Order: sequence, then C-alpha cells, then structure tokens
Amino acid sequence: MGKFITTTLSPPLYARSKLLCFSLLYLFTTLSLFLYVSLSRNQCVFRYSPFDPIQPKLFSYPSSYGEHKYALPTHRSSCSSPVFFSDYWTVLKEIQSILSDSSSQENLRYINGKSESFGGNFSTQKRFSYFNHSNIDVEVPCGFFRDFPISNSDRVEMEKCGLVVASAIFNDHDKIRQPVGLGVKTLETVCFYMFIDDKTLNSLFHHNVILKNNPNYKVGAWRIIKISKSETLYLNPAMNGVIPKYLIHRLFPNSKFSIWVDAKIQLMIDPLLLIHSMLVVPEADMAISKHPFFVNTMEEAMATARWKKWGDVDGLRIQMETYCEHGLKPWSSHKLLYPTDVPDTALILRRHGIRSNLFSCFMFNELESFNPRDQLAFAFVRDHVTPKVKMNMFEVEVFEQVVVEYRHNLKKIETSTYEEQEEEQKQESLRKIQKRRKWLDHESWSLNSSSCKNYLTDMWG
Repeated sequence: MGKFITTTLSPPLYARSKLLCFSLLYLFTTLSLFLYVSLSRNQCVFRYSPFDPIQPKLFSYPSSYGEHKYALPTHRSSCSSPVFFSDYWTVLKEIQSILSDSSSQENLRYINGKSESFGGNFSTQKRFSYFNHSNIDVEVPCGFFRDFPISNSDRVEMEKCGLVVASAIFNDHDKIRQPVGLGVKTLETVCFYMFIDDKTLNSLFHHNVILKNNPNYKVGAWRIIKISKSETLYLNPAMNGVIPKYLIHRLFPNSKFSIWVDAKIQLMIDPLLLIHSMLVVPEADMAISKHPFFVNTMEEAMATARWKKWGDVDGLRIQMETYCEHGLKPWSSHKLLYPTDVPDTALILRRHGIRSNLFSCFMFNELESFNPRDQLAFAFVRDHVTPKVKMNMFEVEVFEQVVVEYRHNLKKIETSTYEEQEEEQKQESLRKIQKRRKWLDHESWSLNSSSCKNYLTDMWG
C-alpha cells in the first residue's frame, strides 16, 4: 500500500532570508540619509570644494618630518552650527569679479619714520588717541618703523597678490601643513605664503623638505618667505609672528581678502568658499571663531596667568587695569551685539578696508605694548575703534569643521649654531625667572582699589 505524501505551505525564500532583509533595510536607510543631507540647505556635513577638488596630495613629506606631531581630538557636536557653502564655480566667479574690480577705495595713511622698535612703542595715551578715526587724512601708527627683513623678489610677488592665505612658523615650533580640498582653479586665484625664520629653515633643510640650491623656496601650496635674522625685529619669536598676523594688509598692500592660519592648524575647506560664506554673504569686515571655553576678557587673562601662557603676571595685571581704567566694557553690557569677548585667533578672515585695517593696526600696537596674547586686547580694541568693524564671530563647531588642530612641535632637531644656542639659553633663563613671579597678594589688587571693580563685579555678580 503506497504512502501518502503530504505537502505544507512554507514561506517564500526571500522572506526566510534575514540577511537579505537587513541588507535592504540598510540600503533604504542609507539612501534616505544621503538624500536628506544632499537636499538640505542646513547641511551638517562639511564638504570639500564641490564638483572638482584636487584629488592628489599637494606635497609628500619625508617620514621623519613631523613624526612627533599629533592632531588634537574634538568632542563637540559637528552639527550645532553648520555653514552652507555655495557652488564652487559660482563662488569662484564672484570672488574673481570682486578681485578684478579696479574701482578706487579710500586707504589708510600710515605714520612713517624710524623708531627703537618695529611698532614705535607708543605711550598708552598716544595709542588710544588714534582710536576715533574720523578724519581720513590723519596718519595712524601701524608698525614698520624698522625694516622688515625679506628679499626684494618676495616683496614684488607679495604685491601682486589679491587674495592671500598666510601663516608663520618661528623657532621650528610647528610643521608646515598643506591645505586640503582645494578646487582646481583655487591655486590660480589664491596665494599661499608661509613666513619662517632661520631655525625653521634649517630644520626644513635637515629633513630634505626643501633644497638649499633653490632660491625660491616652495613646499606644496606654500611659498616660503624667510625672515632674515635682524636686530630690527623682536627677541620673542611669538611677537615676530604677530607682524604677518596683524599687519598682513601692509605686507600684501593690493590684497582685498586675506585668511590668517596659525601653523598649528590645517585648512580643510577651500579658502574661496570660506571667504564667500564668512565675509561676502554676511557682508562682514572680519570673521573669527568664538573661544571654546571663555566668554569675557578677564577670564582669559586669569587663565593666561594660571596656566603660565605668559610669564610676566604683573604685566598682565597692568594691561587689564589699563583697559578697565579706559573703559573696558563688561560683557553683559553688549552681549546682544557680541555673544563673547574672547576669540580663538588661530583663524582670521579679513576683507581689507579702512575698518578692518584700522582694527588690525591698533591690535598690533596693543600687542607690542603688552604681550602677544591677542585675545586680551581683542574686546577693548573692537569696542573703542571708530569706525566700527563689522565682526562675524562664528561658532566653535564651525571652526572645528573647517580646520584640524595639531599639537605644537614637541621634539625639535638641533640645527642652530653655538651662538644661537647660547642666546636661546639666555632667553630660556629669562622666561624661567618670569614664570616664578606670582599674582600680587589680594590686598594689592582688591576690588576696592582696582579700576576693574565694575567689570569684575558684573562678571561674577
């Protein structure tokens, strides 16, 4: 007797495949996210130059160069304050149109002459007397009272530049880092200049980054400008770095835009896109990041002393007393106009004109008078200079997406001569003596006797 064969209905093959189901779910989720990011104007993804970025690296460094320098991690959200970058070709055309516009504009007049220091070392009253610049014919102090030791060939090339990205490395303190994500036409429109001293140059020779027999030094996108050792400059390398940082409009007199990039950071977005989104669209004179931690100037001053970012603590106290005495405004009195008084000056974008040039000149004068910690003078100069500079202070999250920050050079190669080493030892001994100086006792800087009383009371309630 034959056996009956029974059949039961089973689910289809595609329904039994869990792997296939998960794959389809992942595919549709990814496509949805891609369409959202691509079509949304408030994108949280910071792109390189659209359509045509330069794909290969601009320069390949020897493995021994900068092996001890590491990127600093960030723990902040990357989407809290996104910036929308317009189409690369549209931006390129618009920037080129601005650069080619030959219409005359009013320029500042600068005081010329010779002095014992590069910046003239003006008194407090003299410096502040220039803040109200209502007469265009009045000459203002803006450095260059002594020679800036660069070659004539470099000067000629710098005068041709209409949009410049500049940086500086002194005392072999950082590594040269190449910009990332440049559009195919950017290097034809933007000049990249790196200012270095003899010690940094010797380190580049040591690592075979540049060759000694080439008179015009170039590393990737950067044209290298050697600042010759001279008695006309400052003993402090940080102060020498302030010259191209704040007097960039004088070193590049025909430039209409500039971007200052501290050597500790690497530019990750095309400079044309940055200029367009940070300056052209908001019609700003300057764009600078808010400080990641501090809101007002006094907090930054105390942190500068506490963490020994500047050894002369008495000098910091005198600087703050000077600003309070002459009307340093408490943060809360203008917090609606400026959400913070303390910037992160590692990245500064400028539209060169009377307002931004005045601000830069007066900032330099304050840095020479006190110290190169430029966050301390920022709010005072900004609030007192007339005409007012239109400042675009963008969020820290934006800063962390348009640049990558690295540690300073921790392991330096010894390339200096015996005389240079001896001079460095003297400077190091002087710095150690300064670092031993503490804050004055509480009675000598109490609220009752301090011109900063109103500021401190307002800050801490």
